Amino acid sequence: MSKRVLSCIQPTGDIHFGNYFGAVKNWVSLQDQYNCMYGVVDYHAMTMPYNPKKLKENTWELVYNLLAVGVKAENLFIQSLIPEHAELGWIFNNFASYGRVENMTQFKDKSKQSSQGKEGFISVGLYDYPVLQAADILIYRADFVPVGEDQKQHLELTKEIANRFNNQVGKEYFVLPEMLRTETPKIMSTADPTRKMSKSAGEKHNISIFADEKRLRKQIGSAVTDSGEPTSEMSPGLANLFQLLKAANNLTAHDEQMAAYTSGALKYSELKGIVADTLVGLNREFVEKKEAITADKKAIKNQIKASSAEIRKRAQATIREVKDLCGLSNVKF
Repeated sequence: MSKRVLSCIQPTGDIHFGNYFGAVKNWVSLQDQYNCMYGVVDYHAMTMPYNPKKLKENTWELVYNLLAVGVKAENLFIQSLIPEHAELGWIFNNFASYGRVENMTQFKDKSKQSSQGKEGFISVGLYDYPVLQAADILIYRADFVPVGEDQKQHLELTKEIANRFNNQVGKEYFVLPEMLRTETPKIMSTADPTRKMSKSAGEKHNISIFADEKRLRKQIGSAVTDSGEPTSEMSPGLANLFQLLKAANNLTAHDEQMAAYTSGALKYSELKGIVADTLVGLNREFVEKKEAITADKKAIKNQIKASSAEIRKRAQATIREVKDLCGLSNVKF
């Protein structure tokens, strides 16, 4: 039986090239090697101030986008269609250390953002979401979780909760998931190459994989290349353009342009043109696939609801066993 892989993404609706090269492209390739489950985690999107109508729209938009880039429908689920995630999250609250959760880096960062907002409101959900994230992983008894270094702390908490649960019930029930280390390039903003490409940072700091071609070319054309200060090392902006070529598998162009850089013959305008052409090639493919997929949105929604229902059976089996081990009352599914 193939090993299980679990990975999730919050429903921001769009996918930019940072998301794609950093995570989603890897999701697609892993489907050929493992038993994969990929979740659109809309419960997690509620931890910060949000618009309910926009949340639903973004959730389905992200589903269409994931399918367009090659994620298989049978591997995809929407978190809120599987309420057992929330139930296991509550159970895990009783196996998670208060101090450990309080010290999660992302809680500190996001709570600072919330406290600076209009209402200065910090939800309990924002504090507690790492425990729900542990439930997302463990409910499917996942063997591997493909995450970057910035998520390593969350995986460590997941293992701690699993260990404490196993010790409490006197049985090695939960598998301790491992980080699946794959080559996941870190794509930076073309407007400010010292920060990661991010939708939350603003429009100029991300490039949608479904962007209008004219806008895509304009963003690459105006990409920051260097600060103007002489340096012996390649500037972050230039390195980011090379990273985009490598991530898009245009290795021939990457090597040719790198040779030009090494010899001092590199022309920035030529490099930017090649990067733009490369990304536009991917962009056209994704746009065409998305147009075909969204021609019948009702059929796609039914398909994802069906795949979520099928994946939910695994979650239900876990909850039934967990409740028995915890001494809780159970119902038959």
